[in-house]
Amino acid sequence: MTHEELTLNVEKALEEIRPFLNSDGGDISLVSIDDEKHVKVRLQGACTSCSLSISTMKAGVETTIKKYAPQIETVENII
Repeated sequence: MTHEELTLNVEKALEEIRPFLNSDGGDISLVSIDDEKHVKVRLQGACTSCSLSISTMKAGVETTIKKYAPQIETVENII
């Protein structure tokens, strides 16, 4: 998978997640993909102060990204 295809797949994953985050006043954006294995995202809006953001990252964001791009090893929220 090329870097462009990987980026497209990660963006598709974020599009799947975005409505759930938007419904709670939050959002998410892709910051970078490093070494084709490590994704950095930025939670925005209400997600930045939510006590469940760590759970959201692990259960929602990371799982969905790995569904679209199985080679991804880590997903990190950049503040």
